[in-house]
Amino acid sequence: MKEYVIQLEVAGPTAMWTRPDTGDSPVSYPLPTYSATKGLFESVVRIETVEIVPTKVEICAPVVFHNYATNYGGPLRKSAIMPNGSYQLLATVLINVCYRLYAEIRPARFNRSLSEKARIQASKGLNALHACQGMFNRRLEKGQWHNTPCLGWREFVPDYMGPFRDETRIQEDINLCFPSFLFSVFTPAGERQPIYTPDAQVKNGRLIYAE
Repeated sequence: MKEYVIQLEVAGPTAMWTRPDTGDSPVSYPLPTYSATKGLFESVVRIETVEIVPTKVEICAPVVFHNYATNYGGPLRKSAIMPNGSYQLLATVLINVCYRLYAEIRPARFNRSLSEKARIQASKGLNALHACQGMFNRRLEKGQWHNTPCLGWREFVPDYMGPFRDETRIQEDINLCFPSFLFSVFTPAGERQPIYTPDAQVKNGRLIYAE
């Protein structure tokens, strides 16, 4: 079966790929998780009958951590704090990030009701994988988004997201090991079911996402 591969480069001043084991003073992973990478690809295009499956990430800038403070007023506050409004959230984020991301487009792995538009396209024999690849590449080139991309937290938007740039270089001196690395938070059907990858390895600046 033919493979439909897509890729993008993303960079920005600040990123936060939250490690769940760091509690209420969150610390970022040095690189995006599988689900965060999937979200970046899907911010460009979504088609109901296909699934975008991230395969690899390459770190293309030095890993630099930075202390960050913000006022948090969301639903995860403790009940005793809520009547008093927001509180200051301290986090350890990344600055001046750059990544190259890779993914494959595959048939959707789960059954769900399709919209009328998707049913009409399927009835015409449309190759949804090829269509998604073409649409993704066109939209990425033009800087058109399905929704606003972000580098983890919504307030951290990229200052570049597009095709690979010739001057970008992989940080091949970076080698890391994570005893437990967050793979995804939700199932393809949208149910909350966190999955972790044991002993995830970054070798020569590259991490292969396990499936």
